[in-house]
Amino acid sequence: MKNAEQLVNDKDKKLVTVSPDTVICDALKVMVDKGIGAILVKEGDQITGIWTERDLMRNTLLKDFDPNTHKVSDYMSTQLVSVPHTANLYNLQDKFLGKRLRHLLVEKEGKYIGLLTPGDVMRADLNLKTSELKQLNAIVSWEYYENWRW
Repeated sequence: MKNAEQLVNDKDKKLVTVSPDTVICDALKVMVDKGIGAILVKEGDQITGIWTERDLMRNTLLKDFDPNTHKVSDYMSTQLVSVPHTANLYNLQDKFLGKRLRHLLVEKEGKYIGLLTPGDVMRADLNLKTSELKQLNAIVSWEYYENWRW
């Protein structure tokens, strides 16, 4: 069974970050260009927040919200949720479902090495189940029964 670090490596995507001073419209351009639904906010060497497409939905309902002038740091979430790089699929599923998350940082040796989504975990789980099913079918195939002698 794969762990969180292996899932991050399978994605083969680097963490996409912007500075806290980035204007929301510019952050959106980066997100669209990279085809991602969340962007991490990095100050120096530390990731200090995350801003997502869901945040954009909420923010647009605010009276004075202006994506052309407001900074990502004004609206980002700073309560980051992470898992250790050794977390297995069941741990990841539990975290996503239990906390109703859409993005989960993977931590190794005090640094964030990747960002996972429920889709990443679901894909890995389905691949695992497919592999297990193929193995079971190979064990118990029609040929297996044809070779029985009563």
